[in-house]
Amino acid sequence: MKRIHFFCTLAIAFGTSSAFADAYPDKPIRFVVPSSAGGGSDVLARMFAQKMSEHWGQQVVIDNRSGAGGIIGSEITAKAAPDGYTILTVAPGYSYNSLLYKKLPYDTLKDFSRVTHLANAPTVLVVHSGVAAKNIPELIAMAKAKPGGLNCATSGIGTSGYLSVILFKRMAGIDLTLVPYKGAGDSTTAIVGGQVQMLFTAPGPAIPHIRSGRLRALGVTSTKRVTSLPDVPTIAETLPGYALEGAYGILAPPKTPRLIIDRLNAEFLRVLQLPDIRAKLVDLGFEPVGSTPEQYTKLVVEDMANWSKIFKEIGIQPE
Repeated sequence: MKRIHFFCTLAIAFGTSSAFADAYPDKPIRFVVPSSAGGGSDVLARMFAQKMSEHWGQQVVIDNRSGAGGIIGSEITAKAAPDGYTILTVAPGYSYNSLLYKKLPYDTLKDFSRVTHLANAPTVLVVHSGVAAKNIPELIAMAKAKPGGLNCATSGIGTSGYLSVILFKRMAGIDLTLVPYKGAGDSTTAIVGGQVQMLFTAPGPAIPHIRSGRLRALGVTSTKRVTSLPDVPTIAETLPGYALEGAYGILAPPKTPRLIIDRLNAEFLRVLQLPDIRAKLVDLGFEPVGSTPEQYTKLVVEDMANWSKIFKEIGIQPE
Protein backbone atom coordinates (compact mmCIF):
# COMPACT_ATOMS: atom_id res chain seq x y z
CA MET A 1 0.00 0.00 0.00
CA LYS A 2 2.84 2.38 0.85
CA ARG A 3 4.40 1.72 -2.55
CA ILE A 4 1.11 2.43 -4.35
CA HIS A 5 0.70 5.61 -2.32
CA PHE A 6 4.23 6.71 -3.29
CA PHE A 7 3.59 6.26 -7.02
CA CYS A 8 0.23 8.04 -6.78
CA THR A 9 1.88 10.96 -5.00
CA LEU A 10 4.63 11.06 -7.62
CA ALA A 11 2.09 11.01 -10.45
CA ILE A 12 0.09 13.84 -8.88
CA ALA A 13 3.24 15.90 -8.33
CA PHE A 14 4.40 15.37 -11.91
CA GLY A 15 0.96 16.21 -13.24
CA THR A 16 0.86 19.40 -11.19
CA SER A 17 4.30 20.55 -12.33
CA SER A 18 3.49 19.68 -15.94
CA ALA A 19 0.26 21.68 -15.77
CA PHE A 20 2.22 24.58 -14.23
CA ALA A 21 4.70 24.49 -17.10
CA ASP A 22 1.91 24.36 -19.68
CA ALA A 23 0.30 27.45 -18.14
CA TYR A 24 3.61 29.32 -17.92
CA PRO A 25 3.78 32.24 -18.30
CA ASP A 26 0.46 33.53 -16.99
CA LYS A 27 1.78 36.83 -15.62
CA PRO A 28 4.54 39.35 -16.48
CA ILE A 29 8.17 38.22 -16.38
CA ARG A 30 10.89 40.38 -14.85
CA PHE A 31 13.98 40.39 -17.05
CA VAL A 32 16.86 41.67 -14.90
CA VAL A 33 19.69 43.47 -16.71
CA PRO A 34 22.69 44.00 -14.40
CA SER A 35 23.85 47.15 -16.18
CA SER A 36 22.50 50.54 -17.12
CA ALA A 37 20.29 51.12 -20.16
CA GLY A 38 22.19 51.16 -23.44
CA GLY A 39 24.83 48.53 -22.63
CA GLY A 40 25.39 45.28 -24.52
CA SER A 41 23.32 43.18 -22.09
CA ASP A 42 20.54 45.76 -22.17
CA VAL A 43 20.45 45.83 -25.97
CA LEU A 44 20.19 42.03 -26.09
CA ALA A 45 17.51 41.83 -23.40
CA ARG A 46 15.27 44.41 -25.06
CA MET A 47 15.47 42.68 -28.44
CA PHE A 48 14.40 39.35 -26.97
CA ALA A 49 11.89 40.76 -24.49
CA GLN A 50 9.85 42.35 -27.28
CA LYS A 51 9.62 39.12 -29.29
CA MET A 52 8.83 37.04 -26.20
CA SER A 53 6.07 39.41 -25.12
CA GLU A 54 4.49 39.24 -28.58
CA HIS A 55 4.65 35.44 -28.67
CA TRP A 56 3.52 34.71 -25.11
CA GLY A 57 0.98 37.49 -24.73
CA GLN A 58 2.61 38.47 -21.44
CA GLN A 59 4.82 41.44 -20.68
CA VAL A 60 8.53 40.78 -20.32
CA VAL A 61 9.61 43.80 -18.29
CA ILE A 62 13.22 45.02 -18.35
CA ASP A 63 14.58 45.79 -14.87
CA ASN A 64 17.95 47.57 -15.06
CA ARG A 65 19.98 47.00 -11.88
CA SER A 66 23.42 48.42 -12.60
CA GLY A 67 26.48 48.58 -10.38
CA ALA A 68 29.37 46.51 -9.02
CA GLY A 69 30.24 44.95 -12.37
CA GLY A 70 26.90 43.15 -12.65
CA ILE A 71 26.89 41.77 -9.10
CA ILE A 72 23.86 43.75 -7.88
CA GLY A 73 21.50 42.47 -10.57
CA SER A 74 22.92 38.96 -10.31
CA GLU A 75 22.35 38.84 -6.54
CA ILE A 76 18.72 39.92 -7.01
CA THR A 77 18.16 37.03 -9.39
CA ALA A 78 20.02 34.49 -7.25
CA LYS A 79 17.66 35.28 -4.36
CA ALA A 80 14.43 35.50 -6.37
CA ALA A 81 11.66 32.90 -6.30
CA PRO A 82 12.47 29.93 -8.59
CA ASP A 83 9.21 30.16 -10.51
CA GLY A 84 10.39 31.36 -13.92
CA TYR A 85 9.15 34.92 -13.43
CA THR A 86 12.60 36.39 -12.81
CA ILE A 87 15.34 35.85 -15.41
CA LEU A 88 18.71 37.48 -15.92
CA THR A 89 20.94 38.33 -18.85
CA VAL A 90 24.67 38.25 -18.14
CA ALA A 91 27.77 39.45 -19.94
CA PRO A 92 31.17 37.70 -19.97
CA GLY A 93 31.95 39.01 -16.47
CA TYR A 94 29.58 36.41 -15.02
CA SER A 95 32.19 33.70 -15.61
CA TYR A 96 35.15 35.47 -14.01
CA ASN A 97 33.69 37.75 -11.31
CA SER A 98 34.46 35.08 -8.73
CA LEU A 99 38.13 35.37 -9.73
CA LEU A 100 38.21 39.17 -9.39
CA TYR A 101 36.35 39.52 -6.09
CA LYS A 102 37.40 37.83 -2.85
CA LYS A 103 33.78 37.44 -1.80
CA LEU A 104 30.58 37.43 -3.85
CA PRO A 105 27.04 37.40 -2.37
CA TYR A 106 26.29 34.28 -4.41
CA ASP A 107 27.98 31.19 -5.83
CA THR A 108 28.56 31.53 -9.58
CA LEU A 109 27.56 27.94 -10.33
CA LYS A 110 25.31 26.79 -7.48
CA ASP A 111 23.11 29.88 -7.13
CA PHE A 112 21.82 30.01 -10.72
CA SER A 113 20.01 27.81 -13.19
CA ARG A 114 21.57 28.36 -16.60
CA VAL A 115 19.12 28.64 -19.51
CA THR A 116 21.20 29.22 -22.65
CA HIS A 117 24.41 30.66 -24.05
CA LEU A 118 22.82 33.32 -26.22
CA ALA A 119 25.63 35.04 -28.11
CA ASN A 120 29.32 35.93 -28.21
CA ALA A 121 30.81 39.36 -28.64
CA PRO A 122 34.21 41.01 -28.35
CA THR A 123 34.66 44.52 -27.02
CA VAL A 124 35.66 47.41 -29.23
CA LEU A 125 38.19 50.09 -28.28
CA VAL A 126 36.77 53.50 -29.11
CA VAL A 127 38.08 57.02 -28.57
CA HIS A 128 36.25 60.34 -28.60
CA SER A 129 36.40 62.10 -31.97
CA GLY A 130 38.52 64.82 -30.39
CA VAL A 131 41.38 62.41 -29.62
CA ALA A 132 44.22 62.81 -32.12
CA ALA A 133 45.12 59.10 -32.33
CA LYS A 134 43.85 57.47 -35.53
CA ASN A 135 45.03 53.95 -34.72
CA ILE A 136 46.31 51.81 -31.85
CA PRO A 137 50.06 52.49 -32.35
CA GLU A 138 49.34 56.23 -32.20
CA LEU A 139 47.20 55.77 -29.05
CA ILE A 140 49.96 53.77 -27.35
CA ALA A 141 52.50 56.46 -28.31
CA MET A 142 50.25 59.14 -26.79
CA ALA A 143 49.90 57.17 -23.57
CA LYS A 144 53.65 56.59 -23.29
CA ALA A 145 54.38 60.27 -23.93
CA LYS A 146 52.10 61.28 -21.04
CA PRO A 147 51.63 58.43 -18.51
CA GLY A 148 48.19 58.57 -16.91
CA GLY A 149 47.15 61.39 -19.22
CA LEU A 150 44.45 59.41 -21.05
CA ASN A 151 41.19 58.77 -19.20
CA CYS A 152 39.48 55.45 -19.93
CA ALA A 153 35.90 54.82 -18.80
CA THR A 154 35.00 51.43 -17.32
CA SER A 155 31.77 49.87 -16.11
CA GLY A 156 33.43 48.49 -13.00
CA ILE A 157 35.60 45.56 -11.95
CA GLY A 158 34.38 42.29 -13.41
CA THR A 159 33.07 43.64 -16.69
CA SER A 160 34.56 42.61 -20.02
CA GLY A 161 35.42 46.26 -20.70
CA TYR A 162 37.40 46.45 -17.47
CA LEU A 163 39.31 43.28 -18.22
CA SER A 164 39.94 44.45 -21.79
CA VAL A 165 41.62 47.66 -20.63
CA ILE A 166 43.65 45.89 -17.92
CA LEU A 167 45.03 43.47 -20.50
CA PHE A 168 45.64 46.34 -22.93
CA LYS A 169 47.59 48.34 -20.34
CA ARG A 170 49.78 45.39 -19.40
CA MET A 171 50.51 44.23 -22.95
CA ALA A 172 51.13 47.75 -24.30
CA GLY A 173 53.21 48.78 -21.28
CA ILE A 174 51.25 51.97 -20.68
CA ASP A 175 49.54 53.77 -17.81
CA LEU A 176 45.91 54.91 -18.17
CA THR A 177 43.59 56.60 -15.69
CA LEU A 178 40.48 54.43 -15.21
CA VAL A 179 37.21 56.22 -14.54
CA PRO A 180 34.45 53.90 -13.19
CA TYR A 181 30.77 54.20 -14.12
CA LYS A 182 27.74 52.16 -13.00
CA GLY A 183 27.17 50.50 -16.34
CA ALA A 184 27.96 50.36 -20.04
CA GLY A 185 25.19 52.81 -20.89
CA ASP A 186 26.63 55.42 -18.51
CA SER A 187 30.21 54.93 -19.72
CA THR A 188 29.08 55.24 -23.36
CA THR A 189 27.25 58.47 -22.56
CA ALA A 190 30.40 59.76 -20.87
CA ILE A 191 32.69 59.19 -23.84
CA VAL A 192 30.17 60.52 -26.37
CA GLY A 193 29.94 63.66 -24.22
CA GLY A 194 33.73 64.02 -24.10
CA GLN A 195 34.01 63.43 -20.34
CA VAL A 196 36.55 60.65 -21.00
CA GLN A 197 38.78 59.94 -23.96
CA MET A 198 38.61 56.18 -24.47
CA LEU A 199 36.47 53.15 -23.70
CA PHE A 200 36.30 49.39 -24.25
CA THR A 201 32.68 48.39 -24.73
CA ALA A 202 30.38 45.93 -26.52
CA PRO A 203 30.07 46.83 -30.22
CA GLY A 204 26.27 47.24 -30.06
CA PRO A 205 26.09 50.45 -27.98
CA ALA A 206 29.09 51.97 -29.77
CA ILE A 207 28.29 51.28 -33.43
CA PRO A 208 25.66 54.06 -33.88
CA HIS A 209 28.15 56.60 -32.48
CA ILE A 210 30.98 55.21 -34.60
CA ARG A 211 28.85 55.56 -37.72
CA SER A 212 27.80 59.10 -36.77
CA GLY A 213 31.44 60.13 -36.28
CA ARG A 214 31.13 60.94 -32.56
CA LEU A 215 33.44 58.03 -31.73
CA ARG A 216 36.36 56.48 -33.58
CA ALA A 217 36.89 52.70 -33.40
CA LEU A 218 40.57 51.73 -33.15
CA GLY A 219 40.42 47.99 -32.55
CA VAL A 220 38.37 44.96 -31.54
CA THR A 221 39.40 42.40 -28.93
CA SER A 222 38.47 39.30 -30.93
CA THR A 223 40.93 37.17 -32.88
CA LYS A 224 39.30 38.16 -36.17
CA ARG A 225 37.62 41.31 -37.44
CA VAL A 226 33.93 41.90 -36.71
CA THR A 227 31.46 41.67 -39.61
CA SER A 228 29.73 44.93 -38.69
CA LEU A 229 33.08 46.78 -38.39
CA PRO A 230 35.13 45.27 -41.25
CA ASP A 231 37.60 48.14 -41.47
CA VAL A 232 38.47 48.06 -37.75
CA PRO A 233 41.58 45.95 -37.07
CA THR A 234 41.97 43.52 -34.21
CA ILE A 235 44.11 44.72 -31.32
CA ALA A 236 46.18 41.58 -31.86
CA GLU A 237 47.37 43.04 -35.15
CA THR A 238 49.33 45.52 -33.01
CA LEU A 239 49.73 43.46 -29.82
CA PRO A 240 50.14 39.80 -30.86
CA GLY A 241 48.39 37.43 -28.50
CA TYR A 242 45.84 39.94 -27.31
CA ALA A 243 42.36 38.35 -27.36
CA LEU A 244 39.18 38.65 -25.35
CA GLU A 245 35.77 37.53 -26.54
CA GLY A 246 33.04 36.58 -24.12
CA ALA A 247 29.70 34.87 -23.78
CA TYR A 248 26.34 36.49 -23.12
CA GLY A 249 23.82 34.18 -21.52
CA ILE A 250 20.51 33.78 -19.74
CA LEU A 251 20.14 32.65 -16.12
CA ALA A 252 17.28 31.92 -13.73
CA PRO A 253 17.22 31.51 -9.93
CA PRO A 254 18.54 28.24 -8.48
CA LYS A 255 16.13 25.29 -8.31
CA THR A 256 13.89 26.67 -11.05
CA PRO A 257 11.89 23.61 -12.26
CA ARG A 258 13.47 21.93 -15.25
CA LEU A 259 10.18 22.11 -17.17
CA ILE A 260 10.30 25.91 -16.87
CA ILE A 261 14.00 26.05 -17.81
CA ASP A 262 13.23 23.98 -20.92
CA ARG A 263 10.34 26.27 -21.84
CA LEU A 264 12.54 29.36 -21.46
CA ASN A 265 15.33 27.70 -23.42
CA ALA A 266 12.99 26.84 -26.28
CA GLU A 267 11.65 30.39 -26.41
CA PHE A 268 15.08 32.02 -26.50
CA LEU A 269 16.22 29.62 -29.21
CA ARG A 270 13.02 30.35 -31.18
CA VAL A 271 13.67 34.09 -31.08
CA LEU A 272 17.35 33.54 -31.90
CA GLN A 273 16.35 31.88 -35.19
CA LEU A 274 14.17 34.79 -36.37
CA PRO A 275 15.84 36.32 -39.45
CA ASP A 276 15.37 39.92 -38.28
CA ILE A 277 16.87 39.16 -34.87
CA ARG A 278 19.87 37.34 -36.31
CA ALA A 279 20.51 40.15 -38.79
CA LYS A 280 20.31 42.76 -36.03
CA LEU A 281 22.62 40.78 -33.75
CA VAL A 282 25.26 40.53 -36.46
CA ASP A 283 24.88 44.22 -37.30
CA LEU A 284 25.53 45.07 -33.65
CA GLY A 285 28.66 42.94 -33.48
CA PHE A 286 27.20 39.84 -31.81
CA GLU A 287 27.67 36.25 -32.95
CA PRO A 288 24.37 34.34 -32.38
CA VAL A 289 24.94 31.02 -30.60
CA GLY A 290 22.14 29.27 -28.67
CA SER A 291 22.76 26.19 -26.53
CA THR A 292 21.27 23.73 -24.06
CA PRO A 293 21.51 24.53 -20.33
CA GLU A 294 24.14 21.80 -19.98
CA GLN A 295 26.29 23.20 -22.77
CA TYR A 296 26.18 26.65 -21.19
CA THR A 297 27.16 25.27 -17.78
CA LYS A 298 30.10 23.42 -19.35
CA LEU A 299 31.23 26.64 -21.03
CA VAL A 300 31.09 28.61 -17.76
CA VAL A 301 33.13 25.97 -15.93
CA GLU A 302 35.75 25.96 -18.70
CA ASP A 303 35.87 29.77 -18.81
CA MET A 304 36.44 29.99 -15.06
CA ALA A 305 39.33 27.52 -15.29
CA ASN A 306 40.90 29.28 -18.30
CA TRP A 307 40.64 32.77 -16.83
CA SER A 308 42.03 31.59 -13.52
CA LYS A 309 45.23 30.56 -15.33
CA ILE A 310 45.38 33.80 -17.33
CA PHE A 311 44.87 36.00 -14.25
CA LYS A 312 47.68 34.20 -12.43
CA GLU A 313 50.00 34.61 -15.41
CA ILE A 314 49.44 38.36 -15.70
CA GLY A 315 49.26 39.00 -11.96
CA ILE A 316 45.61 40.00 -11.50
CA GLN A 317 44.62 39.47 -7.87
CA PRO A 318 41.05 39.40 -6.44
CA GLU A 319 40.03 42.60 -4.68
